[in-house]
Amino acid sequence: MPRDSHDRRAGISDDLAYLRGSYPRPAWRAHRNFGELSAFWLHVHDHLRASAAELGRLTAAFREGQVDPDNFQRAFVPRFNEFLQHLNGHHQIEDRHYFPRFRALDPRMAAGFDLLDADHHQIHEALIASARSAQALLNAIREDPGAVRSAGDAHAADAERLQLLITRHLADEEDLVLPAMLHHGERSLA
Repeated sequence: MPRDSHDRRAGISDDLAYLRGSYPRPAWRAHRNFGELSAFWLHVHDHLRASAAELGRLTAAFREGQVDPDNFQRAFVPRFNEFLQHLNGHHQIEDRHYFPRFRALDPRMAAGFDLLDADHHQIHEALIASARSAQALLNAIREDPGAVRSAGDAHAADAERLQLLITRHLADEEDLVLPAMLHHGERSLA
């Protein structure tokens, strides 16, 4: 896929998320097969969404002059590092453990997991770009106050793209994974 095709994807197609129609999102938590793994999966995704949004708000507040440079750095650096580590760790667990098990469980899901795997690569590239522009912003704050505005703009653009990719990917992953867990049961992934 072209570099930005995932950016514009409106959602995962019904032919890939073929179980979604049988297991609609509003009914997931009430399903008898919705267990601890399903709840944990959604919790992790909600945490990633909230962390990305919080970083976006913090960056916007700094760029608008509502947070001074010292307070921005103190708040931003640990949150950003935690977010990057959490996102990277989550994707590694999926790539090494869960996605292969889903593929083995139901080969019809392979194309959907190919799409999610491609997302992981694109998100990783966006994560690196965001980390580099964040470092450039922090360097500008410490060393070149005249470059702070342009560095802040560059990081905001990189962070926004990363957040958009993550938001789309998490929703698509949920539309593929959660119905499969409900259909096959969580024990099938153990």
